[in-house]
Amino acid sequence: MGFLRDTIYLISLSALMLVVFSCKNVPDEFRTIKAEVLNDKIAGGWAGKMIGVSYGGPTEFVAQCRIYEDSIKWKPSDTWESMWQDDIYVQLTFLMAMDKYGIDAPAKKYQELLAKAGYKLWHANMQARKNYFDSIFPPASGSPEYNMHADCIDFQIEADYIGFMCPGMPQTASCIAEKIGHIMNYGDGLYGGIFIAALYSEAFFESDIQKIIEKALRSIPEESEYSAIINDVIKLHKHYPSDWKASWKELEGKWGEVDFCESGSTSNTDAKLNGAYIVMGLLYGDGDPRRTLGITTRCGQDSDCNPSNAMAVLGVIKGFSGLPLDMQEGVKSAGDSIFINTTYSFNTAVKNTNKYALDLIVRNGGKVIDNEIIIKTQLPVAPKLEVSFPDVVLDKIESVFDKNGWAFTGKWKTFEVPSESDNRLIKQSMYAEKAGDGLEIDFSGVGISLAGNWYKDGGKVDIYVDGNLNRSVDTYYFDSGNEQKIESIWHVLNLQPGDHKVRLVVKGEKRPESEGTKIYVSSAKIFKTALKKSDNYKFTFEN
Repeated sequence: MGFLRDTIYLISLSALMLVVFSCKNVPDEFRTIKAEVLNDKIAGGWAGKMIGVSYGGPTEFVAQCRIYEDSIKWKPSDTWESMWQDDIYVQLTFLMAMDKYGIDAPAKKYQELLAKAGYKLWHANMQARKNYFDSIFPPASGSPEYNMHADCIDFQIEADYIGFMCPGMPQTASCIAEKIGHIMNYGDGLYGGIFIAALYSEAFFESDIQKIIEKALRSIPEESEYSAIINDVIKLHKHYPSDWKASWKELEGKWGEVDFCESGSTSNTDAKLNGAYIVMGLLYGDGDPRRTLGITTRCGQDSDCNPSNAMAVLGVIKGFSGLPLDMQEGVKSAGDSIFINTTYSFNTAVKNTNKYALDLIVRNGGKVIDNEIIIKTQLPVAPKLEVSFPDVVLDKIESVFDKNGWAFTGKWKTFEVPSESDNRLIKQSMYAEKAGDGLEIDFSGVGISLAGNWYKDGGKVDIYVDGNLNRSVDTYYFDSGNEQKIESIWHVLNLQPGDHKVRLVVKGEKRPESEGTKIYVSSAKIFKTALKKSDNYKFTFEN
């Protein structure tokens, strides 16, 4: 089934590429832009990313399920701190992949550079990196089958460069985004990146923020939850045109559910909720950079990523030259600094993005004549609907130390780590390392995720569901010292509702670079089928 799915995906993507690069489905209509204006807008986009991520950085996940009410102390010189932000360095890695392999290179080549980069990763990107070393490649690497973070924010925060190099060309942006986004995401996680790229694509020739948002929505399936939440923000803005906090509370009431991959936590890396905060900041910010930054950041959750995207939209609309002078100076002061583990600075990112933009414009029927750039009009085309985790919600979490429903065979030992607040040791996982050591858990539901440790002494394990081998898993992971204390080491979803048994059998094997054969298990998350709160929720003014 995996081979068939991948083959169908590649055929569909090839067909889409033909449509994108010929644009036969629209009349021969053209728009023009001066070369210096195009470059200024691309520079404004990259500058907006740097400004926004540094502005919101100190607040990241401080406000969970609440509005951030504390003071925000930021000065333009703080823009330099963007050099260490994954919002920027990941997509610069993708630019490096373009430089090395060409813009038409297969997604696996982009995944390769992501996997081998020296910086730390989290959530869907981290899983995509591990999947590469486990020989799981796009689109499987971002699929819900192999990535519990499929709906996470990752691609949404790193799709900016795609929109920057596709001025007025939303079809081309979507085509590139489908290829890159499936490295780490799927469904709403993919649509987040497509939507963000489309915002920039539309912003090159439109200054009305609501029109930009409405046009960008046409690049994602209207029946998706991502589309639904953005339309809700538009609706709320119309009802509360001058009270963003009232809109936030209504939005939280309907959509502020537990994030799927963060089940059991109040932090939320869900692409669509954080995407809604971007749109809320844009609508209520009304084109004012500082107001847009403030509102988007105060919406909370991933509150460095969201103002980074929102400010980049303003950067494209206004151009670098239209940003506040102190912000321009802050970016200029860091203009030649290199983002960690990349070969790129702000200045070289602007230069090469402009180069790729001109290439794509010509490929798609446009022309470059001296200082005038002629772009062939494209209409947005939404991809097919993907749903990562339909009607699946967390039922309960079973710790291995509760011993309820768990059965151990062989020599399992307790793994302890120092407490973050003191030197006291706390129990984190149980582990075994000898071939044949086993673990079983009985549960009732439609899915299960086993959490444990990805460590540099991790080994291999066979996992059975209801007596049948599901797959073998390698738990080795070493990411520049960023070993994962607790992560989903394996999951299965979409089982028939009812009773099931999962059995782990330690293989006593490892990959050459691993220091051991240990298998760590800390808990099991059990999932059931249920409607989500948002399915039947009505805002207070609709009752």
